[in-house]
Amino acid sequence: MTSPAPDELLLVGQITAPFGVQGQLKVRAITDKPEHLQRRVHTVYVGAPPRAFTLRRSAIHKPGVLIFTLAEVASREDAEALRNAEVFIREADAAPLDAEEYYIHQLFGLAVLTEDGSTLGQVREVLETGANEVLVVARRGQSDALIPMIHDVVQQIDVPGGKIVVRLIPGLLGDE
Repeated sequence: MTSPAPDELLLVGQITAPFGVQGQLKVRAITDKPEHLQRRVHTVYVGAPPRAFTLRRSAIHKPGVLIFTLAEVASREDAEALRNAEVFIREADAAPLDAEEYYIHQLFGLAVLTEDGSTLGQVREVLETGANEVLVVARRGQSDALIPMIHDVVQQIDVPGGKIVVRLIPGLLGDE
């Protein structure tokens, strides 16, 4: 089985440790829909470069922690060899998004506009700070702008339309 291209994959977790002696894996979930993995996903891609594994079973161990049983991992030693590896699925296998949902990678390259329609720049990166994401917006002839993804600032995210509309609050750009 050939591995998909990196831009076809979504990160869903990271293997933290073996679980038991029969090759099960403890996985820190990086998904808000772990139940989808249990019901719908049959192949996961592990490591770098990603290798395909058959997902026999996925169980929620506790909030934020899953237990995976992979067909190709038969012993604790096999599981130990995968410690700290990232776990991906194909984007096509992901749970359907609601109308207002998006994947972080879909924001890259979107135009960032102010409420009056002026172009601020283009999303170059998204920082995940823990409290909220921060858009790194490349501006022509100026330093990058850091735009917090909070309701007071981000007014609209239109992925199909290729734009994000923001409200500039005083001091946000550091040049006021």
